[in-house]
Amino acid sequence: MTSFTPSRRFFLRGAAATAAFLPVVAPALARVKKVADPFIEKLIAGMTLEEKAGQLSIYGDTTRFDGPPINPTSAQAQGKEKVKADIAAGRMTGLFNGIGVAGGRELQQVAVEQSRTKIPLIFAGDIIHGVKTAFPIPLGESASWDTDLAMRTARAAALEATAKGLHWTFAPMVDVARDQRWGRVAEGAGEDTYLGIQLAVARVKGFQGDDLKAETSVLACPKHFAAYGAVQGGMEYNTVDIPETTLREIHLPPFKAAFDAGAITTMSSFNDIAGVPSTGSPYLLTDILRGEWGFKGLVVSDYTSEEELILHGFAADGADATAKSIKAGCDISMQSGLYIKYLPELVKAGKVSEAVVNEAVRRVLYVKKALGLFENPYRSLDLKREQSDIRRPDTIALAREAGRKSCVLLKNDGNLLPLPKSGKKIALIGPFGNDKENCPGPWAVFPDIASCVTWEAGFRAVIGDALTVVKGSDVEAPIEGGIEAAVKAAKAADIVVLAIGEAGNMSGEAQSRVDISVPAPQLALAEAIAATGKPVVVLLKHGRALALTGAVKDAPAILATWFLGSEEGNAIADIVFGDYAPQGRLPVSFPQASGQEPFYYSHRITGRPQISEDKNFKARYREVTNDALYPFGHGLSYSSVAYGVTTVSATTLSMTGTIKVSATVTNTGARRLHEVAQLYIHDKVASLVQPIRLLKGFHHLDLEPGQSATVEFTLTPAELAFVHPNLKPMAEAGKFDVWIAPSAVGGTPASFDLKA
Repeated sequence: MTSFTPSRRFFLRGAAATAAFLPVVAPALARVKKVADPFIEKLIAGMTLEEKAGQLSIYGDTTRFDGPPINPTSAQAQGKEKVKADIAAGRMTGLFNGIGVAGGRELQQVAVEQSRTKIPLIFAGDIIHGVKTAFPIPLGESASWDTDLAMRTARAAALEATAKGLHWTFAPMVDVARDQRWGRVAEGAGEDTYLGIQLAVARVKGFQGDDLKAETSVLACPKHFAAYGAVQGGMEYNTVDIPETTLREIHLPPFKAAFDAGAITTMSSFNDIAGVPSTGSPYLLTDILRGEWGFKGLVVSDYTSEEELILHGFAADGADATAKSIKAGCDISMQSGLYIKYLPELVKAGKVSEAVVNEAVRRVLYVKKALGLFENPYRSLDLKREQSDIRRPDTIALAREAGRKSCVLLKNDGNLLPLPKSGKKIALIGPFGNDKENCPGPWAVFPDIASCVTWEAGFRAVIGDALTVVKGSDVEAPIEGGIEAAVKAAKAADIVVLAIGEAGNMSGEAQSRVDISVPAPQLALAEAIAATGKPVVVLLKHGRALALTGAVKDAPAILATWFLGSEEGNAIADIVFGDYAPQGRLPVSFPQASGQEPFYYSHRITGRPQISEDKNFKARYREVTNDALYPFGHGLSYSSVAYGVTTVSATTLSMTGTIKVSATVTNTGARRLHEVAQLYIHDKVASLVQPIRLLKGFHHLDLEPGQSATVEFTLTPAELAFVHPNLKPMAEAGKFDVWIAPSAVGGTPASFDLKA
């Protein structure tokens, strides 16, 4: 099929875009009914234009900051009295990335007692994976494939966030990321849409709890809307140029699922899509989000993203950027101050309708009311809770549990792991052996570094003086005499554990990498240690999938540990010394080489796939095959597992029916096994070329040695659908392959026919 006219709607702007979109969403628009809230309408009717613009403006909190700088430039320092004066004048809706109850109460008191409108402030923060108790980075936790765990860690993070005086977190990040060069892979759930949906829902529910007005609930903000994970070349802030079918099939579903789970805010993305920056896109922020999906909440810009329309070449100046952003549907301006500066005059000049401004204010007030701020402006500003609900024993225990469940055993030749607790001398070598600073990882805005448990501390708690620790090299630079000292320690030990990988500042925002291998000084260290002939266990610290080479790739045992947070050392020791077996599964594919990126399991099949040893004129690189070094879904344990053949309950499926898919899974080892059985499908012939496999489900199994269990999934035609050029998901009749497997490349397939 060569025609792809529907995707051209994304290039249209203004009335043309709306007109082109109406045939697709008119039914959805008809279903959206606005019911006026008398309380909110009365507030809006009594506000000046300046006060309305203030409700649409949020700024970094320079009065209560408690952490390292996280934005591109520090916000202009403002004294507390200037901030309080702006609050009293109604010039801001809230503040972000400041914590502290006493200070929060002081600022809120100004808003509700001194401002003319008495509208309370909202306090927000980037609570990505914890507050004072740091949990694994989201990508690491996603390796658990455990939605209950994700919900519980989000709930615990909400407990600490609200204890510190926050109402709103700019999380979860639900961008699907298929290029490991992109630094913000660390913040999300990986490369797969289905897994991303499950974890997005879990995290939203965890943050928000059962009652959004509760003292311990924090407002979720799924971000970045939309397709930020598809930036070209994995380069931060870059352009996105994808078909709209890909946008709707891969990148939008986690957002829709998060909103269906109760999220009532979202953040626009920095990138453009097909030339239209998200923050200035009526198609994204109004037509799809509000029209098609019926979203009633607010959109906040990313940090100055509305101002960045100017440098995009999409807006002429600040006034133009303001007009385009608010007309598109971006309700709150973050940090730039453009809305407070330009909106009143734009309305007076007739360039922006006051009705548009009122609608944005209405959304903001709706969210504040949903949080219970009008009933209790001092909610989540409790001095007692600030002491009692920070780093509680159960929260610390949860951080340790989350850490060990996030570890992925990539390789374990000769069953080198687990290591013995006695009788062996162990050398822990590498820049992360006694390192606290990098335990929390990227996007730990309010870290408690002092409480972090290092790898050395975790190991010493188990084996004491049998451990020797040598740094060997820095993360990205050699140390004079470092390799010599490391080799000496290795020769004196029975087993070497290499603590290598990325520093926390190598992942996250603005940390794209052209080469995703372990830095050269650490590779040199690994080669020198391997040359001693001692058994080597590699513990990788990382915020993305890495391209492993040389002695790192060839080590007999490799454990992916990500950035595990406050309890990192204890969690890793739990796994390394066998108190717990690893159970994580990769949420991203590890490539053989950086040049394979973007690399993901669910790729389409070309007309010249390499399906035999013949390499001539096939879709491949000269240097490597198209296989992953470690595929999506891969993860070993300390036991062994066998999968039986996949079976289906019928050979045909009607468009209104269901089909059962099952397989027997057996623990063939000597230890208890936790297995994650995964369901994949492939549509063999379709009007659009389909991915080689697609994840459609997974089940967790606990099996004793020798025990077998039958795992069963139910498939419906809806789960076989894909987005067509008319932008509607539909299943097509034809043959499907289906696998129950331990990863995206394993399993024995079964087949069935979907009948029209």
